[in-house]
Amino acid sequence: MIGFTGLAECAVAGDPLLASPPDAGDPSPCADASYADAGDPPPCADAGEPAACLLLPWFFTDRDPSLRGRRTPETPPCCLLLSPVSSPTEKSSVLCRQRTEKMTEGQSEETASAPEGVSVLRRNSDDVGWEYGVLVDINNKDKVKCILCDKQMCGGVYRLKQHIAQEGKNAKKCQGMKTTKEKLLEVQEKCKKALDGAKRKREVKTVRELELREEVHVSRVGGSEEVTCVGSSEPHKLGPMDKWTKAIDPTATKSESLTQQRLNKELWKERLHEQMCEAIGQFGPGIEPPTMFDLRGRLLEEEYARTKSLLQEREAEKMKNGCSIMTDAWSDKKRTSIMNVCTNCADGTSFISSKEMSDVSHTSEVIFELVDKAIEDIGPDDVVQVVTDNASNNMGAKKLLHVKRPHIFWTSCATHTINLMLQGIGNMPQFKKVIDQAKAFTIFVYGHTRTLECMRYFTEGKEIVRPGVTRFASNYLTLDSIQEKKDQLRKMVVHSRWDSLKDVKSKKGKNATATILNPTFSKDVKLTLAVFAPLFKVLCLVDGDVKPSMGFVYGEILKAKRHVKEALGNVENRFKDVVAVIDKKMAGRLDSPLHLTAYLLNPHYSYAEPSIFDVPKITEGFINCVETFYYHDDEMQEQAANIELQKFQNREGPFSKKLARTFENFDYNPASWWRLYGTETPALQKMATKILSLTASSSGCERNWSGFDGVHTKKRNRLTTDRLNKLVYIQFNNRLINKRAKIKSKKITDVLLSSGTTEAQDVADERFNSFWSCLEDNEEEMKESCITMADSD
Repeated sequence: MIGFTGLAECAVAGDPLLASPPDAGDPSPCADASYADAGDPPPCADAGEPAACLLLPWFFTDRDPSLRGRRTPETPPCCLLLSPVSSPTEKSSVLCRQRTEKMTEGQSEETASAPEGVSVLRRNSDDVGWEYGVLVDINNKDKVKCILCDKQMCGGVYRLKQHIAQEGKNAKKCQGMKTTKEKLLEVQEKCKKALDGAKRKREVKTVRELELREEVHVSRVGGSEEVTCVGSSEPHKLGPMDKWTKAIDPTATKSESLTQQRLNKELWKERLHEQMCEAIGQFGPGIEPPTMFDLRGRLLEEEYARTKSLLQEREAEKMKNGCSIMTDAWSDKKRTSIMNVCTNCADGTSFISSKEMSDVSHTSEVIFELVDKAIEDIGPDDVVQVVTDNASNNMGAKKLLHVKRPHIFWTSCATHTINLMLQGIGNMPQFKKVIDQAKAFTIFVYGHTRTLECMRYFTEGKEIVRPGVTRFASNYLTLDSIQEKKDQLRKMVVHSRWDSLKDVKSKKGKNATATILNPTFSKDVKLTLAVFAPLFKVLCLVDGDVKPSMGFVYGEILKAKRHVKEALGNVENRFKDVVAVIDKKMAGRLDSPLHLTAYLLNPHYSYAEPSIFDVPKITEGFINCVETFYYHDDEMQEQAANIELQKFQNREGPFSKKLARTFENFDYNPASWWRLYGTETPALQKMATKILSLTASSSGCERNWSGFDGVHTKKRNRLTTDRLNKLVYIQFNNRLINKRAKIKSKKITDVLLSSGTTEAQDVADERFNSFWSCLEDNEEEMKESCITMADSD
């Protein structure tokens, strides 16, 4: 209990909060000669009733209006009469306070000579305003009267001080009719200082709150994010009241939030969630969550501005080496059609905007107008290409753009094209049979809870259905999973635990058992994986957003074709149909002048195979690309095609240096290589750095689908377009920034091009976390997902 000089305290029996004895040596506030005689009851005790006396700090009278101003004519000015104890549960008491306030020097005579009734209505407070004001009604602390001019007002003591100091727009000025002009000026200065002091306290509190927010920030050390506190390192000190507070178990609280609010389990794996918990812990008790008004207004704008500041480096990269515009249309569960627009540069993908187009037909003209507006907003000189899928309306918009902006390329999405290759190969009879058998087995296992539990028992909790980067790649990943767990699955189907299941005795169950025990099935799976693997590696490269892929996509597809031939024993009758599918899907899509020029200007391929410079198709594509890139600039076209290309081919000047051999490493950056060694070929250098900094895929534009689903759902109020765009802008771009930070810390290029698919799966599954959560929550949804995969082909 806090001790106060001049106060003696007697605790009411049974109240632990009030059980502290008075400090030694403190005189009793009733230590007056007329009341301190031995045996005399306190003057405030009613005759015939035992009184419970308690001397408390005076501020308790401010906390309870029932204790305020209750006096009797017999009570001296030092005491306030309270009700005696009437029951064990009602802890009534007598509060006694010695009236030690005396008239300060300089106080007005009017105040000193105020009648005794004024002291009854004056609040027991140290606020200077109560020296010149009283309560009009003891039950309404906001209605006060100025004793200098008898003006009554609402707004409490703060408005009273404004009235006397003649400040503020909501308070009339005090005329001071009951005091002299000199005294009024003195009182005005006193109230003005009190108002300024309160204002400074509020400003200090606001600054401290901002500092607390800044004390917990993210610092990237060694490629990882860490929470750093730059404030005081002293721990929170417990006060006397802390032992009466209820302890909170943070682990249990987080678990309750997860289960009761049905939060996504992936939230607990997010680094930002950990930082939030760390910040709350450092703030300490008493933190208040933001209101919905703040979340929708001020905090949204602050986060939007912060996200834009994080993308400033990408804006500089766009101006330096150009960028790609990516568009993609999709429909949500309500069949609402939305068109997304993103940009991609060497530093990654950024979301720009979206537009709802449910009431508009997606014609070539509509798509052209959307793309043209995006080009105009970014800057025509900073846009090198537009990347879309191979739909006919996009190809029509391509022709319209070429008429208006002939210096900008329009290319097909490499991810979409490779998906078509995988689909075409998967539909061939020799591969379709094994894929159908694998699908039938997985559908049977996941379609019954007992078989699913049995499978997980033998695979030690691991799944055999593995969603990939696309629905076509899922076939490959699931086949690879079955092949990897073939020994465990064989032990399962011959075990008595499997045979005892009722569902296994059905026709589908017998077929599933026969499939796993069939040695031909294992050989066919192995062969199918050998054919799919080269293209799947290219798919990971162009869809992974690890590094600019334009300089690698054409060369890697040629390499994939060679590996497919090797997998099929280099027998033409066996591989010609597969290669024909690849060539058919590649023609007109991934062999454009831009792709061929990027292949030619990448020394990783052209210096390894000098014959590339003599291939007519490639050289013709290079010339067409130069004419488009340097449109209406004949001098630069002449210099790049007829002079500088020869220097690059012959490795003249800096190209011949020993250090320039870094191109032999697949992980090198071809655009950086050209900036370093292409100084003597400026026209070709400018062209190479911009082209080799481009992406070959528009799949990055699709990754904000989940962002829209989470922000704009039927369970939430319909958001304005501006707020919706800002929310998706923040979520999508921050997700991409965090993903790119992880990529830089983990040598992802080794994973994407490794021979094993287990590591590649870890990267590919990043986009399907929500899919897995659905599978864990409902086994029937797993069955439906498997059926959807089966019908997709």
